[in-house]
Amino acid sequence: MAFILKEYVAQVRVSDGAWGTQLAKKGLVPGHAAELWNVEQPGLVQAVADTYIQAGSDVILSNTFGANRFILQGHGLADRAAKLAEEGARISRRAADAAKAAGRDVKVFASVGPTGKIVMMEEVSPEDLAAAFAETAEALEFGGADAIVLETFNELAEARIALAAVKKACSLPVVVCLTFSSGPDRTQTMMGNSPADLAKMARAEGADAVGANCGVGPDNYVKVARMLRQASDLPIWIKANAGLPVVGADGKTVFPMGPKDFGACVPALAEAGANFVGGCCGTTPAHIEAVRAVVDKL
Repeated sequence: MAFILKEYVAQVRVSDGAWGTQLAKKGLVPGHAAELWNVEQPGLVQAVADTYIQAGSDVILSNTFGANRFILQGHGLADRAAKLAEEGARISRRAADAAKAAGRDVKVFASVGPTGKIVMMEEVSPEDLAAAFAETAEALEFGGADAIVLETFNELAEARIALAAVKKACSLPVVVCLTFSSGPDRTQTMMGNSPADLAKMARAEGADAVGANCGVGPDNYVKVARMLRQASDLPIWIKANAGLPVVGADGKTVFPMGPKDFGACVPALAEAGANFVGGCCGTTPAHIEAVRAVVDKL
């Protein structure tokens, strides 16, 4: 039976938290292609998924954010994009299947990030971008993903190309997200697009859900969620950072919002229209535990 995303969100669903920092804690070296660990260290990658499931996630992502030929080209891995995407989906699928055997229904929403190319600068043709996204989407579906989430896009034009290509290449539901952290009230992308712009594009290209991730803290994404709800009847996906990053005394970037404060924003997000709530940069399994605890009381 096909997974129907709109039916799945009859209640607020808890997604997971940041993957990059959790992989770094397990030894991933800065500058190393995280997706290569899908074949080199699959056990460590699955441990991240397992930890988020244990924290209470209904939905886990996959270690495939940069699994496209343009990002991987910088690591000499462009020809392995499909394989690394497929294996990333398989790892999260194994974690979700293990949870199912234990009585938990966990879905895999495979992560697809931007290519690093700017469409308006004509750095690469739309056709080549679409081909890259299609290649990744096909592999993620083959690897067992339940859905795909296009996340951390800053350019509406690239998100449109990605969404159209993914919808054409596979049969999975697709969530499309932009990062809203600019403008006077931090509700625009760095390119000046609004939540209403995203909602209009998502509807036109057949998205199954729409949302926002990264960029800012959950308190600011309450405004974004409300604006998305006013412009769309699609399910809304929100994965905010643990506050705005600051530079600590040791020179390292830190995210100031702890699990308790992060969880305290969940009721307002749900009231604003969010159907999925999780965390992005700076969030940990403890943040997801806090979200889970609040969602269970809603």
